[in-house]
Amino acid sequence: MTGGNSCCKLAANRLTLGLLLGAVLLLQVLSAARPPNIVLIFADDLGFGDLGCYGHPSSLTPNLDLLAAGGLRFTDFYSSCALCSPSRAALLTGRYQTRSGVYPGVFYPGSLGGLPLSEITIAEALKTQGYATAIIGKWHLGVGANGSFLPLQQGFDRFLGVPYSHDQGPCQNLTCFPPHTKCFGTCDQGHVLLPVFLNQRVIQQPVVFPDLVPLYQSFALEFISDSVQHNDPFFLYYASHHPHYPQFASSEFSGKSLRGPFGDVLMELDGSVGLLLQTLRKYGVENNTLLLFMSDNGPETLRMSRGGSSGLLKCGKGTTYEGGMRVPAIAYWPSKILPGVTHELTSTLDILPTLAALAGAPISNITLDGYDMSDVLFMGGKSKRNVMFFYPPFPKKYQGVFAVRYGKYKAHFFTQGAYQSETTPDQDCHITAMLTYHDPPLLFDLEADPSENYNLLEGGMTPEYLQLLKEIQREKENFESKMVYGESQMEKGTDPTLEPCCNPDCTSKPSCCHCA
Repeated sequence: MTGGNSCCKLAANRLTLGLLLGAVLLLQVLSAARPPNIVLIFADDLGFGDLGCYGHPSSLTPNLDLLAAGGLRFTDFYSSCALCSPSRAALLTGRYQTRSGVYPGVFYPGSLGGLPLSEITIAEALKTQGYATAIIGKWHLGVGANGSFLPLQQGFDRFLGVPYSHDQGPCQNLTCFPPHTKCFGTCDQGHVLLPVFLNQRVIQQPVVFPDLVPLYQSFALEFISDSVQHNDPFFLYYASHHPHYPQFASSEFSGKSLRGPFGDVLMELDGSVGLLLQTLRKYGVENNTLLLFMSDNGPETLRMSRGGSSGLLKCGKGTTYEGGMRVPAIAYWPSKILPGVTHELTSTLDILPTLAALAGAPISNITLDGYDMSDVLFMGGKSKRNVMFFYPPFPKKYQGVFAVRYGKYKAHFFTQGAYQSETTPDQDCHITAMLTYHDPPLLFDLEADPSENYNLLEGGMTPEYLQLLKEIQREKENFESKMVYGESQMEKGTDPTLEPCCNPDCTSKPSCCHCA
């Protein structure tokens, strides 16, 4: 008995010490005279099982692995949607995409709509506190007439990148891997060749894929250098194209991976992370910079070995199964975030309120779906989030959310496959898995069964499960009763004349939209 009591006392003392240390760290963060710099890296179609630090045996991601070892790695982190545009809208606004109208599906080169200018983005919130702001890479929240929806209209001071997904334009004749390897597949036809923007103007069309990431890296270094020299806190949003189809890489990483082309682009993404860390150290700001890494949604398994891995999770992109919306995430801030792993329920929706709290930015008059996760980051504490709602990429108000995670449980009210999750052995993932309503819902214990293999109700309803379903149903009904759907931006349609062109007055579009 004495030995047992000693062990209990020791464990209690360690817990108390950990909480005290966490409280001290949080107090230091919140009381700092200068707000932190923020680097937010958003991967594209990166699966839960794709990184070395998440268990992939042949991915070469040493910088991300070191980031995870020295920071906080999340096991239960969710995107708001299993598709590009809506997930990006939710990240930047802290609001489900249904509120901002970024549904159904994604934006196209000639889309009439975009992220409404009335939405408050992370960049706009931070600018009120004197932040310099920049975005590099994939925007995918609309272009609009005269660039009315581009990042400079949404709180960013600088933009270098592509305004939509890099497969939304003919790619079959473009080089993706030097010296002469053409892009795999054809991408979308009938659109202008892929443009690269600097702020509001096209500077290159089509993109030179092997040179793109080195261009981004130079831009990032310049932005960080300028911000430090001007003594400005900075927010850098690096929305990587990697590892989205079609894969591409510079000569430094082409043919270097054990995983083939997909592995090469992972190495390039990882290399960019390493270069950003080196730059923060070079300018002496690493210890005052919060670096966040995450993915927009799960992998496009349709592409097989070129599409990524969900690991042990079910299905991938386009679905509301775990593989579609549970994503890798890492938070790193030396001396502020203790190294470790958290199993707390968190989301991309929580990024804006967390960053606003750290910067002291006022957001009290905004209806948010996210929570400040400072307790998780700095105290090893509990998440304020206990529920996650899963909307499909093409939501309908009369259907509501497809699934609800409540604590460790997840209930599927609707299930549906998706073409992006084709080719896996699991037929539930495929486009032939039609929309199915479940009454009672499918119920899974995600701690015991993260792969969603074993429906807890298969053996019949028990009083315990009946009570649990009542609680989940109550959360669902309360959430849906307060959801105000914004006007659909995608349903405004498209206009080919809005597609970006470096020669706007040329007459043989889209072929004449071509410049070095």
